Amino acid sequence: MFKKVHTYLSSITPERSPIMREMEGYARENNFPIVGPLVGRLLYQLATLNGARTILELGSGFGYSAYWFSLATKGRGHITMTDGDRTNKRRAIDYFKRAGLQSHFDYRVGDALRIARRLRGPFDIVFNDIDKDGYPDTIDVAARLLRKGGLFVTDNLIWSGRVCDKKKDATTAAVDTFNRALYQDSRFFTTIMPVRDGVGVAIRQ
Repeated sequence: MFKKVHTYLSSITPERSPIMREMEGYARENNFPIVGPLVGRLLYQLATLNGARTILELGSGFGYSAYWFSLATKGRGHITMTDGDRTNKRRAIDYFKRAGLQSHFDYRVGDALRIARRLRGPFDIVFNDIDKDGYPDTIDVAARLLRKGGLFVTDNLIWSGRVCDKKKDATTAAVDTFNRALYQDSRFFTTIMPVRDGVGVAIRQ
């Protein structure tokens, strides 16, 4: 049923810009995980509703989610990006330039959590899409860096349904631990939505 719903929603989602479709094609051809247009549109809406100007991405890849955030901030955003691969940085900057995006992109290469722990904030949004084993460690980082009313947004919280399994591998267990901890953390008010692979939206209280 879930696959049928995903297929239906994907079929009625409006077309993206040529550069964004190129990014989606690159992701398909290289089996590179991106949030895709269903979650991308949600990121746009959240950033718009939040009035976001300062955004931190924990795990940016080649810039697909940052592209959506840039559209939402209408060129007035300051987006701090993180990724361990310098090639992804070069590819992201090329996409942004060819798309004519006007946001300020601060792309930092290295371990996302180490980079984030050196930042001061405050941020309007922290978007979390790092390696899933590191998810539990992102909660304290986001709580420190977000302003009151800021959003902590996390992808892949359903993890292809594996979080429902009784026996969980280490990565799945980390996602499950994150989900439970975030719901119980009084610093946040959290909802996990079954959009694509599961998106968590937590308001910093």
